[in-house]
Amino acid sequence: MSTPPTVVLVHGAFADASSFRALIPELLDSGLPVVAPAVPNRSLNGDAAYVASVVRQIEGEVVLVGHSYGGAVITVAGVEENVRALVYLAGYALEEGESLGELQGGFPDSLLASALMQTTYPQPDGSTGTDVSVVPGRVHDVFAQDVDPEITRVLAVSQRPLAAAAFGEPAGAAAWHSTPAWGVVSSSDHTINPDVERFGYQRAGATVVEIDSSHLVMLSHPKETADVIREAVRATER
Repeated sequence: MSTPPTVVLVHGAFADASSFRALIPELLDSGLPVVAPAVPNRSLNGDAAYVASVVRQIEGEVVLVGHSYGGAVITVAGVEENVRALVYLAGYALEEGESLGELQGGFPDSLLASALMQTTYPQPDGSTGTDVSVVPGRVHDVFAQDVDPEITRVLAVSQRPLAAAAFGEPAGAAAWHSTPAWGVVSSSDHTINPDVERFGYQRAGATVVEIDSSHLVMLSHPKETADVIREAVRATER
């Protein structure tokens, strides 16, 4: 039997790799190797370079899965030679040279726009950067309305913010031009307008699945999400 590809799970903004806690057992139980790195969330192309470095060090083929902002990251990092498929989970499928702000700007705002807060952090050159996260009291309704409130109260205070500069940074590549893609639309998403997801996936020629879910589709619907990933694995087997 051939060796299955490694599934690399790339988390998004306002979350970390633990957001895949319900999805990972589904994949491991299917016999799929899984890696879920911690993304710095500092800059789009910098984060993509980090994920690409993880991918290059994996022996064998990779299916690259990105949630939310992680979708933008895999769009750039997915040009690595051993990446066989891209899977977007309520994510941004950017075009080369396009920024998150530009893609979102073509559609009505989601509830997220009214639920963001800014904090500052020091940069190596002595200047101050701006981080963006979700107001903790809004996380359940905006980010994860179909997730157990006991879980979302923890998510609210353990966010991994995204540097504000990442929103305006143009994508350095668009791997979907040469790599097959799958996309999950969270049709009850309050964080990203679902039409942003649909538009990006259609442009990328992705195989699209719609799930009636909050933004954290892999946490509220892990089996259905795993099914899409397993389909991508099967479709790219040689």
